[in-house]
Amino acid sequence: MKKTIWVFFLVAMVIKISYAQVLMKQEIDLNNFIQNLTPVQTEDINYEDLYENLFTLYQNPIDINRADPAELRSLFLLSEAKINAIISHRLKYGAFLSIYELQAVDGISIEDIRLILPFITIKNIWGSTNLKNFASKSTEHYLLLRADQILEPSRGYREDKYLGSRQRYYTRYRMAHARDYSMGFVSEKDAGEKKFFDYANFHIQVQNKAFLKNIVLGDYLVQFGQGMIFSAGFAPGKGSEPVYTTRRGNLGIKPYNSVLENGSMRGIANTLKFKNLEITSMYGRNRRDASVTEMEDDQDTYFSSILSSGFHRTETEIANKDQIIENNYGGNILYRLPHLHLGFSVLHTAFNQDFKKREQLYNFYEFTGKNNTVLGPNFSISWQNFNFFGEAARSSSGGMGYILGSVGSLGPKVEWALNLRNYAPDFHSFYGSAFSEGTRSINERGIYNGLKYTIKKGLEVSGFYDRFRFPWLKYQVNAPSVGHDYQIRLSHRPNKIFNQYIAWHHEEKQKNISSDELTARELQNTFRDNIVYGAEYFWNKTIKFQSKIQRNSFIKSGISDSEGYVIIQDVEASIKRLQFKGRMAYFNTDDYDSRIYAYENDVLYAVSFPAYYGKGMRYYAILRVPVNRHLQTWIRWSNTTLKKGEIIGSGNDQLPATRKMR
Repeated sequence: MKKTIWVFFLVAMVIKISYAQVLMKQEIDLNNFIQNLTPVQTEDINYEDLYENLFTLYQNPIDINRADPAELRSLFLLSEAKINAIISHRLKYGAFLSIYELQAVDGISIEDIRLILPFITIKNIWGSTNLKNFASKSTEHYLLLRADQILEPSRGYREDKYLGSRQRYYTRYRMAHARDYSMGFVSEKDAGEKKFFDYANFHIQVQNKAFLKNIVLGDYLVQFGQGMIFSAGFAPGKGSEPVYTTRRGNLGIKPYNSVLENGSMRGIANTLKFKNLEITSMYGRNRRDASVTEMEDDQDTYFSSILSSGFHRTETEIANKDQIIENNYGGNILYRLPHLHLGFSVLHTAFNQDFKKREQLYNFYEFTGKNNTVLGPNFSISWQNFNFFGEAARSSSGGMGYILGSVGSLGPKVEWALNLRNYAPDFHSFYGSAFSEGTRSINERGIYNGLKYTIKKGLEVSGFYDRFRFPWLKYQVNAPSVGHDYQIRLSHRPNKIFNQYIAWHHEEKQKNISSDELTARELQNTFRDNIVYGAEYFWNKTIKFQSKIQRNSFIKSGISDSEGYVIIQDVEASIKRLQFKGRMAYFNTDDYDSRIYAYENDVLYAVSFPAYYGKGMRYYAILRVPVNRHLQTWIRWSNTTLKKGEIIGSGNDQLPATRKMR
């Protein structure tokens, strides 16, 4: 029997139970937004960050009576022409008295309103709250508790390498009044960890008090320009939306609510506003996990990487916890006009020990030392139905990077995006994540074109083409390399109860001929194709079906190929106050190279994104049971069964059977 490199599911059963005391707006299904943005899912997308980004927008809806174009662009849902139409209508006829007045805006359809409705508001709905009675006036006030466990013990537990229990616990508390104040905390214990809450973050935020636009104490993120210096959480990049998601926005400071343990700064940040001028300053001090090594010639120490898993289960993982102290100082100056944003950002990062990558040729230009400063300007200009934007930056090494782009409407039915980028191999930005093919803004040049055409109402074709080059070596790529990828998507919504789409994504990259030939510079081409068809059908007001078929293939030119497919059927049903969601999936892939990522529904404010590979069946069921007006319960069960003879997991996570339950 063939064994996969790492079989993800086998004897699987996951039970998640969530209790939430909720006093907040009517809930929406953020999972649908995620699947619309990323119908072809890949490992390059951080879905937890995406969920948190959408959830933050949901908790802090944009006031359409005060929003400037940049705020409306941050939704990734409206074209430049539609954004201008909303602003022009507001200037001509005055403030909107109701969200549904958007129907009177030229070019705004009912479908547009349905998409943006969860993320917009009219300010007088929320108002401003006196801090003396903030608790009773909060528009968001809830406590969420979650527990889950894999029932089968992995090798790490059987051999006593994991020192803690097999349960994972998660707690989230928030009390807030939209665009006024917010306070909350998040805590988590991963499976195998000893401490009941191994990780925790918190925040206190106050907004819009005289010249104090925003202040956050605790854990926070910062987003300015195009993300070359400050990039807060998730930015969609390349996906099913080929136009709107290619740019970033000046979102400023926002609280951090994720359990990703290396994604935030901890300290204080504030923004002061003086008419059209905004001044942001920030300070953060974080302890980071790292494996510290002592130099051979003296007593000095250094670390080669910051460990990002957040796991503290084994003696080694515990020993690596909080070994590095990282200090960040910086800020931004932003000048805002209705159609012009000019900004300048600076960030200085200081470590208490030397950062020194492993001595490999591909690491030649990587950061070395204790201190790094990165700074540069950014701009955004709107002209008619076009938005032009860009950012440039320089790091202490002398390495530079820039990004230039435009998004616009070529006509009532055609939208276009252009993006140029150039990040030097020695450009270092620890908190930057600008538009790129790689996971970091370094060692890359590229040009991107995205296009969207509305054939008629309910019928749309879209796509992108991106060509990129890596001027220096990369991991498992022992020479400068080139590549490109493109995607075509056709979506069809003939009526309110049925919609469907088909998408094809093709990617070509270069990699080493063989991992054994470590010094060879000869590269081979690799080809990855994903074809997916999806459909959604509302049987009635309470029952919905979703179907998906996806085929993946991965080819190394002249050497080997791998392919696989998955067939997925989802169902959602509501019976009085009960809500049910379920999935049945059959998958068959040759190996890990042809793995298929499939986004899954989960309990409240949780994300599930498994990789399907091997041959087997995958099921899950979620039941939501409202106990009363303040208390609701979610229960999730999942089961994956694989072909006999295959193993699941590897190392300490290897399971003893061909089935896995949670």
